[in-house]
Amino acid sequence: MSSYDLYSTPVATGTWNVPMTGAARLSWEYDGGRDRLLALYQKGKDKQWDAGRRIDWDRQIDPLNAAGLPAQFKLLFGSDLWNRMSQRDRDEVDRHHGSWLFSQFLHGEQGALTVAARIVESVPDQDSKFYAATQVMDEARHMELFSRFVHDKIGMYYPVNQDLAALLDQALRDSRWDLPYLGMQVLIEGLALAAFGLYRDMATAPLVKQLLAFVMQDEARHVAFGRLVLKDYYAQLTSKERAEREEFVIEGSYLMRDRFTGREIFETLDLPLEECIRHVENSELITLYRSLLFGRIVPVIRDIGLWSDQVRSAYADMGVLDHAKADLVSLMRQDEDIADRYDAQRADAELRLRKAEVDEAVELGAQS
Repeated sequence: MSSYDLYSTPVATGTWNVPMTGAARLSWEYDGGRDRLLALYQKGKDKQWDAGRRIDWDRQIDPLNAAGLPAQFKLLFGSDLWNRMSQRDRDEVDRHHGSWLFSQFLHGEQGALTVAARIVESVPDQDSKFYAATQVMDEARHMELFSRFVHDKIGMYYPVNQDLAALLDQALRDSRWDLPYLGMQVLIEGLALAAFGLYRDMATAPLVKQLLAFVMQDEARHVAFGRLVLKDYYAQLTSKERAEREEFVIEGSYLMRDRFTGREIFETLDLPLEECIRHVENSELITLYRSLLFGRIVPVIRDIGLWSDQVRSAYADMGVLDHAKADLVSLMRQDEDIADRYDAQRADAELRLRKAEVDEAVELGAQS
């Protein structure tokens, strides 16, 4: 069955074509490179994995609550509308929420794959090309596993969120080689880490927790890549050039802030849009999401030098300026540790299974 047959609402068939400008840059300098970036490249090679083997795909999920979210974190929980709904209608909202959420993860990963490939082409230095090449493989793997999850476990896709599409369009169209970095490595990957972390920690479905933990392990490297390259480059820019990047950051941050309200779900289910949006905007789920989102993005923006009065004013308007103090290194180390624990748990479970099989064989041999 084609994916087009599984969309919640019809989408245009064929490809979404984004005209791209700018040069493909090649360099004949093959020696040297930044030690930190080459170390990250080595880590990117060492940490490659197979989504078909590392994920426990036999684990089942409930399509009506794909992540296994506790009641208080469901999209409309506690609203007057939710209280008026039948259980069947609540289940339908939950099913569409899961489809919408993981579809956006999938669409974001396809965008990340395309932008990472663009970075390989357009970035001028070889050490950045090396690392970006490993990210292309990472993003292909993420796209593979989210596609499998949505298709096999939920059975319904949602179209791409228009705020995400707008940011991808801006990042891909711009001729300056650093704008795909800024749009993807900082804003979209920061968004992904925040959303993945929120649902990894809130979910009760083991498959979802495992899947998101492993993806986050890769994403932490991607954000580190963007920080290293852009911090070096932006230190050389003129005030006018930095101001242009800061304008991009401000607009992109507002787009990302507004992305997870679930507007498309309410429109698809013909629910009262303004009432739903008003509830979601003040819900515990969105409050947590935005806190985590800007905890991942604001420290990077400050670190790479895009920290003018205009940027600080925008983040103050969003109520997230204090996140500039967040310890991003500790957060990313935690992401790595959580993924390693899932690997250790799986290895331990496999060892126990093999031991049980051996014990059973020994017992059968003793009885014969």
